[in-house]
Amino acid sequence: MQKGNIGVTTDNIFPIIKKFLYSDHEIFVRELVSNAVDATQKLKTFASVGEFKGELGELKVSVSIDKEKGTLTFSDRGIGMTAEEIEKYINQIAFSGAEEFLDKYKNDAAAIIGHFGLGFYSSFMVSKKVEIVTLSHKEGAEAVKWSCEGNPEYTLEPATRDSRGTDIILYIDDENQDFLETSRIEGLLTKYCKFLPIDVVFGKEQEWKDGKYVDTDKDKLINETAPAWTKKPADLKEEDYKKFYSTLYPMSDEPLFWIHLNVDFPFKLTGILYFPKLKANIEPTRNKIQLYSNQVFVTDSVEGIVPEFLTLMHGVIDSPDIPLNVSRSYLQSDGNVKKISSHITKKVADRLQEIFKEDRKQFEEKWDSLNIIIQYGMLTDEKFYERAEKFVLLKNSDNQYFTIEEYKTLIESSQKDKDDTLVYLYSTDREHQYSYIDAAKSKGYDVLMMDGQLDVHFLGKLEQKFEKSRFVRVDSDVVEKLIPKDTHKQVELSEDERTAIQQVFSSQLPKDEKKNFIVTFEALGESAQPVMVTQSEYIRRMKEMSAMQPGMNFYGELPDSFNLVLNTEHALVKRILEDEKSACGEKLAPVLANIDAAKSKRDALKKAHEKLKAEEIPTAEKEEIDNSNTQITELEAQRNSILADYATSNKLVSQLIDIALLSNGMLKGESLSNFIKRSVEML
Repeated sequence: MQKGNIGVTTDNIFPIIKKFLYSDHEIFVRELVSNAVDATQKLKTFASVGEFKGELGELKVSVSIDKEKGTLTFSDRGIGMTAEEIEKYINQIAFSGAEEFLDKYKNDAAAIIGHFGLGFYSSFMVSKKVEIVTLSHKEGAEAVKWSCEGNPEYTLEPATRDSRGTDIILYIDDENQDFLETSRIEGLLTKYCKFLPIDVVFGKEQEWKDGKYVDTDKDKLINETAPAWTKKPADLKEEDYKKFYSTLYPMSDEPLFWIHLNVDFPFKLTGILYFPKLKANIEPTRNKIQLYSNQVFVTDSVEGIVPEFLTLMHGVIDSPDIPLNVSRSYLQSDGNVKKISSHITKKVADRLQEIFKEDRKQFEEKWDSLNIIIQYGMLTDEKFYERAEKFVLLKNSDNQYFTIEEYKTLIESSQKDKDDTLVYLYSTDREHQYSYIDAAKSKGYDVLMMDGQLDVHFLGKLEQKFEKSRFVRVDSDVVEKLIPKDTHKQVELSEDERTAIQQVFSSQLPKDEKKNFIVTFEALGESAQPVMVTQSEYIRRMKEMSAMQPGMNFYGELPDSFNLVLNTEHALVKRILEDEKSACGEKLAPVLANIDAAKSKRDALKKAHEKLKAEEIPTAEKEEIDNSNTQITELEAQRNSILADYATSNKLVSQLIDIALLSNGMLKGESLSNFIKRSVEML
């Protein structure tokens, strides 16, 4: 028996493994199975070039649990090792500069394993003792057994093994007994080894017999050795891609499209990326792309390898140029990773362009699920924006689809304002904004539907990119002012008439801390709506952006601001104005006269003081101005009270307000119930 010390430059390799790798301790399963697969593939390579002339036999990697002995064993029939090779590959660990490296990467277990090639030594994270029993494929080789109890001392002695290959036997320690549970190991093998190129078996297939499941003689195969991404696109049919997708994501809807990646230069990259069917207004799930290295699962956190917007896609990427133990610092600094990311972006854009050209009808049918990924890409990746400009679609209120250029051509002749700016009208809710859409269409305008999760940001991006253009929501103003032309009718009301009708309507508007209404006037013609609600484009957009961006809370806390627009040319508004004069004229006359007198007196005093400094104005005259202001306030309150009493008794005022609110989706609950009752009474 040979005894010795493992060749390390520091004695603390095992405490390091236990302490710093503990959070990732399950990866020992991946490391040991990967090593066994490598050993098996090397044997196949040796056989193919004539360096191994024996019988290959059944090549598989077996994993087994012995609860009585407390062991977990990984077995292969690969190349095996001689005593000299154990000395070279197991005992001599390149561990120079360990202290400095550990200090730098103490929170990154993956970087430690990857940096030092410690795949085998990850087994000590869960074991109190590890044994290797191995027989080399070389002619005349003898089996040997290596044993170590988690310290630098080891033993190496002759052993017995029936056939070439290696057994790694882990004696699981007390803290990690869960790794002796069948379900735990099966779950990890499925996670990390599902697509390895050599058969991985664990236990036996079961069948239902005599009221219970019993083992059969057939090995339970964990993996699919030739997954779809390893094959040539020409050898795969549509159903093969769909079947593979359902293997990756059972119970998911069928994907929309897929892209088969197959690159040999300047890096090696294979994989299949799927466009999932995303449901509108449901938070899309990330981390659905699985990263593999030579068919070994690495991670499903692919940020850095895949551009951020493509993390919404599903599928598999496999590249031997990305090491098994991928770390954040590696991804940020590696040039190959940046090239891979750029290449994937280009391939996705090229494939979308190809699908758009080949079958536009199908592309349009799937657009509502596709657009969130494409918009996200255009918002976050300038190069993708440039490519996507050719196939990104805009949908109008009639469910017709247009490219950017097609839509510009459609509206260019009719939707330019007096300053020659092209105005894109849009709606965010077809049902609630139906009357506004209808009014715009009746003017010969076209209306885009912008009701997606990213549309608020996307139209902002388009405004930055488009020259002399702006986007305006259909309910942000009366239709005549959405696209201002040279001609616009003036409202013909006196100041007293404006004040009176304004007070009549504002007194009956809903009182709500979250909503602020301003009564305004427009001369819209006899056939236009008598009263309508509009919302300022600027304030509304700022509030929408504040909900999505930190640092804009000021806008988010403001109440929603709406205009109640009175059409002064409509017969019903005219009737209320005339009726108010008849009903309130006598009561209002002395109040209005007193308001005018008080204002005249105050204004005369102010005029006399125009050239005086504040301290030069006599105190008595200052008090007189203050008294006039108080008198005016009291008289205006009296006037408003008379007008409010009149408005309360005039059902038509409330009816017109409620119709305007209803058409904007703002009449609910008790207010809606009152409106219905009033409507019946007025019939």
